[in-house]
Amino acid sequence: MIKVSVMYPHQPGARFDHDYYRDHHMPLVQRLMGASLLRYTVDRGLAGGAPGQPPAYVGMCHLFCESVAAFQAGFGPHAAEILADIPNYTDLEPVLQISEVVVG
Repeated sequence: MIKVSVMYPHQPGARFDHDYYRDHHMPLVQRLMGASLLRYTVDRGLAGGAPGQPPAYVGMCHLFCESVAAFQAGFGPHAAEILADIPNYTDLEPVLQISEVVVG
């Protein structure tokens, strides 16, 4: 199993609408990716490692798929529509990482 992490770095003054991300964007991703997306989680950054420190990431999601090929098959055909929705909730540039889940 793989996990695709899409992370939005904290930047002072940046815009990130958590409600839209949770209630509209991620259900859109789920609907478009269909069965290739096993499940997803959404995180809201609260704090960094030291008291008063901002989070490294203001928001993120984790998409769980059987394989990189399954992710590509589910995401690829809908990439333009998914990416076009990003300005509706943020002006941040996401950071993406694909990881192998070794403990689940």
